[in-house]
Amino acid sequence: MDIAILTFEGFNELDSFIAAGILNRLKGSGWNVQITSPAATVTSMNGVRIEAQQPLEFANSADVVLFGSGILTRDIAQDRSILDRLQLDSSRQLIGAQCSGTLLLSVLGLLDGVPACTDLLSKPWVVESGVEVLQQAFFARGNVATAGGCMASQYLATWVIAKLAGTAAAETAIHYVAPVGEKEASVAHSLSVVTPYL
Repeated sequence: MDIAILTFEGFNELDSFIAAGILNRLKGSGWNVQITSPAATVTSMNGVRIEAQQPLEFANSADVVLFGSGILTRDIAQDRSILDRLQLDSSRQLIGAQCSGTLLLSVLGLLDGVPACTDLLSKPWVVESGVEVLQQAFFARGNVATAGGCMASQYLATWVIAKLAGTAAAETAIHYVAPVGEKEASVAHSLSVVTPYL
């Protein structure tokens, strides 16, 4: 199971790293979770410089593609030299986006007629792109999901695991990362958010 966490220049660390951390709980089951970027290195919105594990084209054959957000997403949404490298297909891939990453789904034509979630700052840009923005943390239709708010990345990860490995696997992964003393409540909450969309 190949999973691409799309991570662009100016990325939000929470989006990429929380999703990668939770999804990597299934590494023992053969899940291959990779930070996937358009350049060999990218620097986060807070100055954290990382090396990409895979080039952007890895996403085209991945089973799951998750778009993170960042401070340069509006520029990326107009950069055909980056966008044209992506050939995604929601009929054969699970595709998700976080916050301003939802704008990239829109400009790539992956939200045609599908309402979406995003963060409050990105909402005007996503609306301007022609997408109805919902006032909630998570929404999915078929194989496309969106989440709004940095901490909502756990919902994208929960959705991916539940769809591909079952709810028991999702429960185990969220239980592992949840705060001590809040594990059962965290598992129940995460599943309550994504279960209606499975």
